[in-house]
Amino acid sequence: FPTRRSSDLDPDPTTSAKELFEHYASVPGAFDELGGVPAGMRAHWAGFVRSLVRLGRHELASRWDNGRRILRDHGVTYNVYGDPQGMDRPWGLDLVPLIISAEDWTRTEAALIQRTRLLNLVLADIYGGGQRLLRDGFVPPELVYANPGFLRPCRGITAPKQVYLHLHACDLARSPEGRWWVLADRTQAPSGAGYALENRSVIARILPEDIRDSNIERLAGFFRVQRQMLFNLAPGGRGSPNVVLLTPGPHNETYFEHAYLARHLGFPLVEGADLTVRDRKVFLKTLEGLQPVDVILRRVDGWYCDPLELRGDSFLGVRGLVEATRAGNVTVANSLGAGLLESPAFLAFLPGLCRHVLGEELLMPSVATWWCGQSRELKYVLENLDRLIIKPAFGNTGRPPWVGGRMSAAARSQLVDAIRSRP
Repeated sequence: FPTRRSSDLDPDPTTSAKELFEHYASVPGAFDELGGVPAGMRAHWAGFVRSLVRLGRHELASRWDNGRRILRDHGVTYNVYGDPQGMDRPWGLDLVPLIISAEDWTRTEAALIQRTRLLNLVLADIYGGGQRLLRDGFVPPELVYANPGFLRPCRGITAPKQVYLHLHACDLARSPEGRWWVLADRTQAPSGAGYALENRSVIARILPEDIRDSNIERLAGFFRVQRQMLFNLAPGGRGSPNVVLLTPGPHNETYFEHAYLARHLGFPLVEGADLTVRDRKVFLKTLEGLQPVDVILRRVDGWYCDPLELRGDSFLGVRGLVEATRAGNVTVANSLGAGLLESPAFLAFLPGLCRHVLGEELLMPSVATWWCGQSRELKYVLENLDRLIIKPAFGNTGRPPWVGGRMSAAARSQLVDAIRSRP
């Protein structure tokens, strides 16, 4: 048999990395996660890159073909309304995962835990408390009462264990120096956890040694804790609580994840028509008759959840759900009305709220945000419009934000008039 030198079995990572990453290029003015290839590579990437080098181009291509086949076989899709590719767009997954160092993750984890605690307390004050944050001027009343996300019928409903925000997601981005910033908070019915689990499952199958050797954080604990949390939220005295996952149906963008999570967590996947309210209690319709429901993990936007007290034209919700929640007979997670905090205008007030509510500085900053409902901020925005991105304060309009520096003079003038009329 032919033999090879030991150096052939473990090729020089510098030379091989040059070949593997010959088309890799950093973007000027942006943080480079790898830190430069091959010279200057960040330490937490080095082992993973060496394993890719050992596999080589052809083996990587073969494994990634296998990964795409797994995604097709699992039916992983993301529905996009009006997409020329069709409703069921195949899920896009990168062969190379994003690797975050343990130190970086520890800081990020602490910051996100703090942020979730803060937002939960804000919701508790606005919906279940005395609204002292509004009375004391820490939150402008217009951000609440003019916000379509504020569900007035849910005011006064006390959440079990004072938990209003059961699942919170953040859109994060790096600054050019590598610091994490929050671009947006997702408090309505956040998606992504199921896709993250499927992503990890696929990558673990096509790169098993690399995942094992990288000593990564496991995901199973998250879902185990989430499942137990939902059981614990059941109204008192329920020995074996029944939990269901409420979905808008198969045409929703993230329906795959709804079905995936329901199966993984062991909960029935239901639509609004599968549930009914009797005597201020929620029941699941089954062939054996009505079965009581104690906890609803909702993936339906709050205002669609009850056509009786919220949005009357909704076919996605359950008549009487708000009253059942008000009576304390069922727990909805996230709580109805939690979507209030998705307004990007709240980002401008979070540093002050964190100091007032928690007595702490915000550990992870939000992207610099100015709400035009304040005269000084309005003046700044109008004077610096060419350097800013402008979004509506409330709701999802379905249109992209305005990029000040890319607008025509006519469009800019029209936007300025709109801002002045409804700042």
